[in-house]
Amino acid sequence: MEKQNDSMRERLLARLPQPENLAAYREETASLLARHEKALFWEKMSSKVFMVIGCALVLVSWIWAHKIGADMNQRIWFYFGLLFFVGLYEDLRYWIYRSKVDLLKEVKQVQLQILEVQASLQKRRVE
Repeated sequence: MEKQNDSMRERLLARLPQPENLAAYREETASLLARHEKALFWEKMSSKVFMVIGCALVLVSWIWAHKIGADMNQRIWFYFGLLFFVGLYEDLRYWIYRSKVDLLKEVKQVQLQILEVQASLQKRRVE
């Protein structure tokens, strides 16, 4: 069991960039996280748009219920329900993506810490 853990450790450490590229890796990580944050903003906006349109339909149905008739009122409520569930689906997608980005941030932070420790160890070996 110990041998398998060592090989897994070596494989994980081999995937890390070299400490010489620490500044470039830090910049690359920052740009990656910025792109994900921008994408998260648009994910959240799509779910909010569906919710706002659904709420507008409910408001229209409530205000003009006596003018538009029962048949049209039922259609509006059907479309509201449909938009509500699409909005919930989009919101669920947002929260799943948000948790993935948070996990990615943690992993990248740990990777950067490991690289900093490796770089400091290499400096000590040189001195």
